Amino acid sequence: MDGQVVKKGLYEEVVVHPLVLLSVVDHFRRVEEDDTESKRVIGVLLGEARKGRLDVTSSFAVPFEEDENDPSIWFLDHSYLEKMCGMFRRINAKEKIVGWYSTGPKIRTNDLDIQALISDYHPNPVFVIVDVRPDMVGIPTSAYAAEQEIRDDGTQKEEKTFTHLPSSIEAFEAEEIGVEHLLRDVKDNTVSTLATQVSEKIHSLNGLETRLREIKKYMDHVVDGTLPVNHEILGHLQDAFNLLPNLNMESYVKAFAVKTNDMMLVTYLSSLIRSVIALHDLINNKQIMKEKEKELDAAAAAAANPKKDGKEGPESAKEEEGGDAAEAKKDDAK
Repeated sequence: MDGQVVKKGLYEEVVVHPLVLLSVVDHFRRVEEDDTESKRVIGVLLGEARKGRLDVTSSFAVPFEEDENDPSIWFLDHSYLEKMCGMFRRINAKEKIVGWYSTGPKIRTNDLDIQALISDYHPNPVFVIVDVRPDMVGIPTSAYAAEQEIRDDGTQKEEKTFTHLPSSIEAFEAEEIGVEHLLRDVKDNTVSTLATQVSEKIHSLNGLETRLREIKKYMDHVVDGTLPVNHEILGHLQDAFNLLPNLNMESYVKAFAVKTNDMMLVTYLSSLIRSVIALHDLINNKQIMKEKEKELDAAAAAAANPKKDGKEGPESAKEEEGGDAAEAKKDDAK
């Protein structure tokens, strides 16, 4: 039975930059628009290695086709790859081919053949799977390196296999500014900060649940003999379990209770302040409505009085005009 895979990786960590993620998603969407079937896309990664850290700073797409029924049948445009490599060397000589990417979302049988092809451009290329599914929870990148597999008896297999490499997403200062401007345009200003924080917490918990389910599934396969025992994976799981707090410690229980009470106190005060503000708004609203009613009553009374004066005014004016006319006739008679 084959044993664990001995890792002799050249890189301790693979760092993927935001520009690469945007380029891969754009590549996938363009192919998806042209083809009704959802196929994976493949491209080349460019970057620079420093002290065991590989920074993948750029990428470009490569025309690729494969037979869904027969994975051994695939095509990659070598001439296009050569032309793009030449142009990138002219633009930025520091960025070199460091590997290739695929939208997976999982490793396929012909990926080792593609890895061997990319090895002509770099002695130890990395293979990065970028999951472009919108419902994906967690970091969308997974990095791998092709290495020889060694059995428990010390013999080495001729075929290579993919071993996992730690990966993360980081950005330089200049890239952070561009990402902030991009998120500013995409972000919905109508959504409150609290709703955004709650949504992020939910996504984090969903990612944790997914990882726990994967661990449980792996352990079930190891117990029933489907997968061999990998002491390296078991060591990492043991380290993760050792980091978990002891819930039975009195000091931890007390600290947790104090923290919970503080949070509940803040919630209670917030609700109380909200109720007081709502009560003040209600009282102010009633006062404003009462003042408006008084103003309307006064306006109605003022509008009614001028009508009476208007009726008496014309009659008195006619009487005065009649008196003046009679006096004028008397004067004419004299």
